[in-house]
Amino acid sequence: MKKNVLICLLLFSFVFAKEDYSEMSTQELIAIIGYVKEDNKDSFLKELNSRISNMSDAEKELYEKTVEELEKK
Repeated sequence: MKKNVLICLLLFSFVFAKEDYSEMSTQELIAIIGYVKEDNKDSFLKELNSRISNMSDAEKELYEKTVEELEKK
């Protein structure tokens, strides 16, 4: 439970505090998919797409799962 709360707090702090997505880890980028402000979406997607080819199998699986969940909403 504490872990989930901590993750949520980190996600929201990244969404509101950072606009330079190049300094974020790939896991952080994946975690904030769907929470990025409309004004920042272009730079976010550019950074995320630049990392797809270098993602590990676990990161790719998490990325695909996150995108699928967002498409269901």
